[in-house]
Amino acid sequence: MAQNGSSTSHSRSSWARIATRVRWSLKRSLKGSVGMAGKKSQVYQFKVTLLDIGPPIWRRIQVPAAYSFWDLHVAIQDAMGWQDYHLHMFRIKDPKTGNVVEIGIPDHELFEDESPHAPGWEVSISDYFQGRDSRADYLYDFGDGWEHHVVLEDIVTRVAKSKYPKCVAGARACPPEDCGGIGGYENLLRVIRDPSDEEYASMMEWLGGNYEPDAFDPRKVRFDNPKKRWAVAFEDS
Repeated sequence: MAQNGSSTSHSRSSWARIATRVRWSLKRSLKGSVGMAGKKSQVYQFKVTLLDIGPPIWRRIQVPAAYSFWDLHVAIQDAMGWQDYHLHMFRIKDPKTGNVVEIGIPDHELFEDESPHAPGWEVSISDYFQGRDSRADYLYDFGDGWEHHVVLEDIVTRVAKSKYPKCVAGARACPPEDCGGIGGYENLLRVIRDPSDEEYASMMEWLGGNYEPDAFDPRKVRFDNPKKRWAVAFEDS
């Protein structure tokens, strides 16, 4: 199994490299990231599906309509079961221009043919998800290359005394971090289903002794505060 250590190292160095560049921008925008008065009573319901895996791994989540793309990123990570070890990016069509834009964590050290990402904490999801069936691609871990479809299924009214975000449905466990993308994940499943496989013992040790690929309970999902997640990712870098 490919554990993709080089991808992990590169991603973590990327986090550290850009931390100082984005700190001032996030602190400037966090105060307004969830404060749009007109959106306080609305909740966006998304279906998030991990691509190219069958049976499907998916989640249905509800988040405040006033969320930024950074906030949505954190909710997707927590609902799916990722650990937020790597970089991420949304690709979504700008409803004003029709052009596809990239939203995530800006990196100012770009190759010549690359375009900068818009900072996710400065962009409201409601600016782009403007109606049912609006959709985006969400890429996590540029090494392993996990791609997700994010579809706005509905816009509903916030239920009094309910806490958001919440995960209301889903299926199957998220792949383990750094397992080597789709190919590595498929190999992992093959090995753990055959105790006689020569890699079985080492694979189970790497997994911490247990992994149930078909298990998922939305009631067990716990969501982090997006501001606190940012502090962990950047302020401690």
